Amino acid sequence: MIPYYDDGTCVIYHADCRDVLPSFSGGLVFADPPYGVGLEYGHAYTDNAGTGYAAFMHWIADEIRRAAPVSFVTPGIRNLWRWPAATWVLAWTKPGSTRRSDLGGFNEWEPVLMYGKRRIYNDARRLPDCVNHATDTGDHPCPKPLSLLRWLVDQGSDPGELVLDPFMGSGTTLRAAKDLGRKAIGIEIEERYCEIAAKRLAQEVLAL
Repeated sequence: MIPYYDDGTCVIYHADCRDVLPSFSGGLVFADPPYGVGLEYGHAYTDNAGTGYAAFMHWIADEIRRAAPVSFVTPGIRNLWRWPAATWVLAWTKPGSTRRSDLGGFNEWEPVLMYGKRRIYNDARRLPDCVNHATDTGDHPCPKPLSLLRWLVDQGSDPGELVLDPFMGSGTTLRAAKDLGRKAIGIEIEERYCEIAAKRLAQEVLAL
């Protein structure tokens, strides 16, 4: 498959991860899959928890554990039961960016499931105001903070290793990996997010 973007460090594939993920393996997989809550990502994917969603999550769980010795997943609170038992659970708290859910809950934390074996020296991260105010993520409805992804990439991989993100979105994982001296591959089904990610990656890392 011809990459949508390739700068020698980071590669983007405009594709459905179900068509591409089985071909890859790497040092770390980070997956932030759709939560099945009806968010509007675009025309290429319908984010609902209807028929097929649970099977899709099971397939993703199997594939990411096959593809890398270490995997991180941000499943969302209500989707925890859809995932296999994790090796460990990391947590990030966001007291300044919490909203009451439609179920009445008011969770100030989000779980990060870890699969595989790796010594984790810091399994909690507090981001007082973690709403991503960056203007370079475009109109993506659910971007993760760059500081969060830098923390996870740093915890789960070593410099020079490969980081794989099958739900790349606006490219935050790849941006974090590039900033930390990792190689990265992103897969994204919505082309406009591939373009946003490519523009973010085109900003070179300044040598210190």
